[in-house]
Amino acid sequence: MRVVGLISGTSYDAIDAAAAELTLHKGVLTMTPLGMVSARYDDGLRAALAGALPPSRTTMAEVCRLDTLIGQAFAALAVRADCELCAGQAELIASHGQTVYHWVADGRAYGTLQIGQSAWIAEATGRPVVSDFRPRDLAAGGQGAPLVSLLDLLWLRGWPGVPVTLNLGGIANITVPSPGSPLAFDTGPANALLDAAVQDLTDGRLAYDAEGALAAAGEVHEPLLRRLLADPYYSLPAPKTTGKELFHLPYLRAALEGFAALSAADVLATLTRLTARTVADAVRPLGATEVIASGGGTRNPVLLAALRDELGGGVPVRSSDELGLPSDAKEAYAFAVLGFLTWHGLPGNVPECTGAAGPRVLGTITPGREGLRLPEPGGPVERLVLR
Repeated sequence: MRVVGLISGTSYDAIDAAAAELTLHKGVLTMTPLGMVSARYDDGLRAALAGALPPSRTTMAEVCRLDTLIGQAFAALAVRADCELCAGQAELIASHGQTVYHWVADGRAYGTLQIGQSAWIAEATGRPVVSDFRPRDLAAGGQGAPLVSLLDLLWLRGWPGVPVTLNLGGIANITVPSPGSPLAFDTGPANALLDAAVQDLTDGRLAYDAEGALAAAGEVHEPLLRRLLADPYYSLPAPKTTGKELFHLPYLRAALEGFAALSAADVLATLTRLTARTVADAVRPLGATEVIASGGGTRNPVLLAALRDELGGGVPVRSSDELGLPSDAKEAYAFAVLGFLTWHGLPGNVPECTGAAGPRVLGTITPGREGLRLPEPGGPVERLVLR
């Protein structure tokens, strides 16, 4: 089955679409990656989205407008992915949508909202669409995240040692895909504060610190780092999730209060070290033998060097690309897998990782042009093999 997975992460700069050929036979899910295409949000839509996200205030009218416009943007990329990656033969679209709010209080997740109306995708492509993956896990008592943990658990089953997978998006999250006691949680900000700082300190001239060049020119400001590390989130037990509802520009500005004016380079060097330190602090107690990283942060050599420094020489850090899974497209591939599982009536969460009461079939299905004809439920999936 050819499936296109769609996602825009917490950095909300672009939409990624990854296509895969997926087959399930005797408990083995075989995935053949077919490639990825991306499309940036146009400047107006990105600005409107940024202006509606916390801590900004918005209206239901604006939420409705964004739901439509983002759905149309996802639909356009889905059509392109079907044409360019699947020769027009895609059978299913799996859309994560755009997270605009993740409601967490006192360590518990109460709600989550991803927008990008799936009906626009189904109408444009003619294919059925699986969307709204997170709410079912959350309704079952889970955090609704990280859902990519299932792919990691299946993919690295039987892997020697104690591998830890790391995603460096707007938020950093890790998974320990141990079959006996899997664990996953958000460690804190990855690019969220870095991107906010760059945009603010350069008056919008730059969107992010390309290859960590600005941070490389600065020095870590230890008092600021200590203040940032004192945030209560880092001491919460797993499973736990967070987002830009907490780690945003006003949060950073509040942290900077009382310090003499710091250079942009020093602020970015400190935030880079914050990400590296909080990831390493989360990984170290797990007995990790290696860290397998993915996400946009892997393109920042200064961040990766800081992480290696924090972990020490005994825990190598390498990209998922080295193992055959493109790091930039990993989350999009993960949602292609989750969509496939939903289509076949199979659970997509890992309760030990999200905190849910048990396995759940995730998502909502929007029928395609030919109506809805679901296959017979599949058998349990024991592992994933890349081809």
